[in-house]
Amino acid sequence: MSKAVEMKQQQADLITEQFKNSVSTIIVDYRGLTVAQVTELRKQLREAGIEFKVYKNTLVRRAAEAAGVEGIEEFLTGPNAIAFSNEEVVAPAKIIADFAKENEKLEIKAGIIEGKVTSVEEVKAIASLPSKEGLISMVLSVLQAPMRNFAYAVKAVGEQKETGTEAAAPAAEEAPATEETTEA
Repeated sequence: MSKAVEMKQQQADLITEQFKNSVSTIIVDYRGLTVAQVTELRKQLREAGIEFKVYKNTLVRRAAEAAGVEGIEEFLTGPNAIAFSNEEVVAPAKIIADFAKENEKLEIKAGIIEGKVTSVEEVKAIASLPSKEGLISMVLSVLQAPMRNFAYAVKAVGEQKETGTEAAAPAAEEAPATEETTEA
């Protein structure tokens, strides 16, 4: 009997470490999914570096208490699977939310984002955020825009000087002619 208790304690310690190291944890109810669907979800999560496991609720409760995570007890009823991500906050929420859209049987119960328990709505809101790489790309494009616009302006001025002022004069003469034809 002590061997079984010892194994359970080791597993609880492992779950505790996962809670402590995880920046994003999502709890789901997977009832009704086929083995093939669960395998596909596991594959998608594994490719993103996310661990997806099924644990006994009592072990998860003990581990959450030991890790200092409060408020998830109410979500630990029935069969649950837990996705742990140590690196990316958005990825598990995004993958699971997208999978849940295609497979209505998968139900998101709650999330733990950087140690704070979040509701289903908050998990779905996080899932709609761009990834870390997407955010970095957006920031870089915003930072590059002024320099790019300056470069286009310098190029336009350079091209205008190459063609000379003569090219600018005929363009000015054409404008009134267009106005006259529109008035008639």
